[in-house]
Order: sequence, then structure tokens, then C-alpha cells
Amino acid sequence: MSTPGDAQTIPVGGEPLRAPRFAFRRRDRRDGGRAIERSPTKINIAAVSLGAIVALSLLVVVMAAARPSLLSPTTHTNFYPRWMAGPLGGLWQGLTTNGTTLKYWFSGAIVLMYVGYVTAIRRSHELSLRWVVGSILAVHFIFVLAPPLALTDVFNYINYGRMEVVHNLNPYTSIPIVEPHNDPSFILSNWHELLSPYGPLFTMLTFLVVPLGVAGSFWALKVILAAASLTTIWLVWKCAKLLGRDPLKAILYVGCNPIVLVWGLGGDHNDFLMLVFIMLGFYLLLRADAARGADQEHAWPGRLPGAAQIKGWLLPLSAAEIAAGAAFMLACAIKASGAVLLPVVLIALLHKPRALVQTMLGMALAAVAVAALSLLAFGLHIPDLSTQSKLVTSESVPNLIGLAIGQGGESEGLHTVMTALLGLSVLACCGYAWRRRDSITASAWASIALLVTLSWVLPWYVLWALPLAALSGSRRVRVAVLLVGVYLIVAWAPVSGLVWGDIDFHPEKTTIGRLHQRYVKELLN
Repeated sequence: MSTPGDAQTIPVGGEPLRAPRFAFRRRDRRDGGRAIERSPTKINIAAVSLGAIVALSLLVVVMAAARPSLLSPTTHTNFYPRWMAGPLGGLWQGLTTNGTTLKYWFSGAIVLMYVGYVTAIRRSHELSLRWVVGSILAVHFIFVLAPPLALTDVFNYINYGRMEVVHNLNPYTSIPIVEPHNDPSFILSNWHELLSPYGPLFTMLTFLVVPLGVAGSFWALKVILAAASLTTIWLVWKCAKLLGRDPLKAILYVGCNPIVLVWGLGGDHNDFLMLVFIMLGFYLLLRADAARGADQEHAWPGRLPGAAQIKGWLLPLSAAEIAAGAAFMLACAIKASGAVLLPVVLIALLHKPRALVQTMLGMALAAVAVAALSLLAFGLHIPDLSTQSKLVTSESVPNLIGLAIGQGGESEGLHTVMTALLGLSVLACCGYAWRRRDSITASAWASIALLVTLSWVLPWYVLWALPLAALSGSRRVRVAVLLVGVYLIVAWAPVSGLVWGDIDFHPEKTTIGRLHQRYVKELLN
């Protein structure tokens, strides 16, 4: 529960926070045995790009922490608790209160950060490991200190956990509207007519933070999510080394993406926990493959395997591959969208029957364990994915297609077509994984297909494809993810709404658009 101190609002006054200075120095590196002299201009461009990402991240957080505004939608006039504003609260009281100006500043910061991000990736060979790691740690620290930014779900997470622990209400069978409305998390949450769509493993994690109160739960989840993000980046580094890729460029690609930083870490979303288990699964498979030797197994036999061959696939047990299978299943138990990668991973392993059997054994063991825990916590009930699947964002690709073909948005028929297209895309990715023996690139394409066909697409979902694209040997998939990022910024930057109005683009005002908006409002009651 909140303490009396939680109700204190941020003080008025305070000095503007200045962006930190960065010192640049020339550095010679060796490549292929040749000493390469880097010109000051090139090194400055690469370093300035990273510095801009850090400085603009700080600017966004300080703007959001300054006063109640659209940058932190859980706040409103005369309500900005000190615990929510965080240690940076009220540092820039002279900031404009004009909502339109804030939209331009926030949108401009995101665009500049993305330009710096792409520039840093292109010039990653000119950056030292110290600069890249330091920048990644800096931006993560900054967003740990941030108040809840736009598009946050963290108070819904907390509220579903409190429903079970405090009010003895199963979040898979009871909607939040039936809980006492004076609960502090109910006031801050918004999906009051929606049964919990979150996986049982993540929901059980929210049970553990309930004793900390709403404020304590908020900050605990922020730290947990940031730790998961940094762990994912570390696993990307380890995987890149095993694959012979450039690990510095890979972690830069994942760790400095401004869409993920602002809307993901700033919005405090559980996707980071799902991704850490997915990347753990891939790392364990790569490590097991390196230890065994890639040429020691052959494709699945054309005839039925004999008892001796089956026994050889089962025994001795492979801890790494069993743990990999368990990690993939745990990812799905946190967020169901991770399941789209399972068939791709398994098909790629058909060339290695023993690895396939061991991985499937790990998946089965983890599924049994999660099912048992879920049964104890929630009975025979599962997350409400069916309701969430009916939600539509106005700028999602399916809805834009519906507008383009004159339907006014995504109709039920078009939704069915897009679902079928996703299924076909996953099958194509399975075929790619089989032919190329490359589950990572195939999984990256499958994640992109999921993003493109989803009706309810949100900006931080690009995180699903980022680490896989970073590790892929395909330049096309990396470019595709960057282009998806451009689309998400155009769709979700606050200033975009002003542009849509200027060009008379109102997808929410068509007949289907109004139905979509009404459905969302009913769930947000």
C-alpha cells in the first residue's frame, strides 16, 4: 500500500538539468593485422551519435518528470506523486506546459535519437567497446530513473497481481472493475474491463512484488525489466562471439534502439522478460552445438529410427539443450507471442535429431512445471488472448491495408486473411530454417511477420526482432527491422497525430474505425 509520503507532489522550482559533456579522443584500432588511422571527423560523428542518444534520453526523462503532462499519462493536474516522478522529478520547472510544444519536443527527440542510432550502427567499427558499453549502461540507468512514460502497462501488471493477493480475485476470471475501486493500483491502471492477457509466469512474478506496495512494486519492476534488458544484451554479445559476428555492433544494434528505450524501458513492459529467455535458449543451443561439433549429427533418417538410435538421442542427457528448450517454453509462459518462434527453432533442429529430442524434452518439462504452477495459482484458467486479439490500432498495417482497399479499416474478413498470412509466413520461415540451417535469421523474419500482421501493434514490439536480426548474417533482415522502426516512429510519435489532422487522415472516424475505438473504450472503462 502507498504510504502518506507517496501523496506528496514534486516541488516547484529547481535548476534546469544540463546534458553531460562527452570527451572524444582519437583511437587507432587494428583490423586484419593492419593499423588503421581514423580521421577525427569520422570518430567524432560516431561518438557524437552515441552521445546524442544518451543526452536526448536524459532530456526526454527530465521533460516527463518535470510536471504532469502527456509524456506521463498516469499523471494529471495536481497529481504527480513524488514516488512516481522519481529522483529527477521537478528538475526543469520552467519547461513549457503547452501540450503541442511537448509533442514536438518529444517527437523531435525520438527522431534525432533514431538518426544517431542508425549512424552509430553504420560507423560501429569506429567505436570502442568502452563507448558502446558505457552508452548502453547510461541509457538504461536513465530510463530506470524515469517516471512511467507514454503507453505504459506497468500499473495494469501491478493491479492484476494485487487482485489475486490482496482481494482474492483470479485475474483470469475476474475483470478489474469488480475489485474495490479505492485500491491505489486500480486508480492508476486503465484496462478495467479486460481479463488479464499476461502469461502465468509473469503474473506470478507480480504476486511477489505486491508486499512492496504500489510504489515499491513500480520501482521493483522497473529494475527487474532493466536487468532483463541488460542480460539480453549480454547474451547477444555471447551469441555473436559463438557465431563469429561482430559482438560490438550486435549489442549496439540491440542496446541503443531509441524506440525500445523510450517506449519499452520508459513504458516498463514485460517483453524484456520474454526476450531474455528466448535469447538464453538460442545461446544454450549455440554453446551446445559448439561443444559437440556441427558435423557430428546428420538429418532425420528416412526410415523409422531403431530403439538403439532413440536411446542414443535420449541418453546421456544434455543439460544445455534441455535448459534451452525450457527457456523457450518459459518465454511463452511470460508472453504468448514468443510461441511464434517455437516451430522455427524445432524445424531447424531436424538436422540434429539428438539436439531436437533434448530440446523438446526441455520444453515438455518446463510446460509441465508451468502448467502445475498455473493450476495452483489460477485453476484451469488461461490468459484472455481472444479479447486482446480483437483490438486494432489505427496505424497497424492490417488497418492501413483495410483503408487502402476501401473497407474503412481492418474488417473481420481481413483479420482472417492476415492471420492466415502470418501462418504462411511462419511456414516459409520454417522452410528457410530447414534449408539454411539458420534458426536465428528465420526467427527474425518470423518476428517481423508477426509485427506486420498484428492488428494491435505497439512501438516497443520491434524488440521481438532486434536481437535476432543483430545476430543474423543477413543484412536484409537487419535493414528490414530498421525500416519497421521508421514506420513505428511515424505511426506513434505524438506529432504524427497533428500531421494526420492537417492532411485530413482520420482512420478512427470511419465506420469500422469507430467500432474499433468503441471496443477499446469499453475495455478501458
